[in-house]
Amino acid sequence: MNRAVSRRMLAAWLREVGVDYIHVPGRRGAPPASAPGGAAHGRPTPSVGSETLEDIREELARCRGCPLCSGRSTIVFGVGNPRARLMFVGEGPGAEEDRRGEPFVGAAGKRLDQWIARIGLRREDVYIANIVKCRPPENRVPFPDEAKACLPYLMRQIQAIRPEILCTLGATALNFLLGAEERITRARGRWRELGGIPVLPTYHPAFILRNAAREPEVFADFESISRRLSGPPNG
Repeated sequence: MNRAVSRRMLAAWLREVGVDYIHVPGRRGAPPASAPGGAAHGRPTPSVGSETLEDIREELARCRGCPLCSGRSTIVFGVGNPRARLMFVGEGPGAEEDRRGEPFVGAAGKRLDQWIARIGLRREDVYIANIVKCRPPENRVPFPDEAKACLPYLMRQIQAIRPEILCTLGATALNFLLGAEERITRARGRWRELGGIPVLPTYHPAFILRNAAREPEVFADFESISRRLSGPPNG
């Protein structure tokens, strides 16, 4: 896929979910939704100004874009290797994540770490983020307006990291990130694409903690990811 086509695909998706622009430091005014760039060798092109994760984190710390900000203890930005080849996207922080400021801690985080270890990686080798950066009350699913407010930050994280593969954890992450309406039991294991980046949906670790019989399906998904990562880094 060439760069121009990828830009158009990503711009169209952003318009569909209601994102009018993505801020890029160093540019005046509000750039169009195509600003995130396209894909070169399956990875998104860095923006003008080479925005870093710290740039995004500093801006996000001041975010008051939706009501979730009023109940947070801290921003749960993301964690891991800023140049990771593999990036995971979950739903949103829970109580422990809100307290510690780190995604996927506690029992669900330990299970995710185990899955990552199965393919010869550590938590420090990948990058982990969520659709929303503030905890929804009672750990409920984020509302569409909340996701809409946070998605530009997530897209900028993806752009800064330039992962070769995205793995969505659970239906909420899949549907908000790709603008879909799918059941995870049917969607998991089927490769998709976002702006030239391969995307593989799988189950959320919390779901597997309640449904252990489905875990072999996750193992198969991670084996599929491992096969894609077995070649040399792209870009």
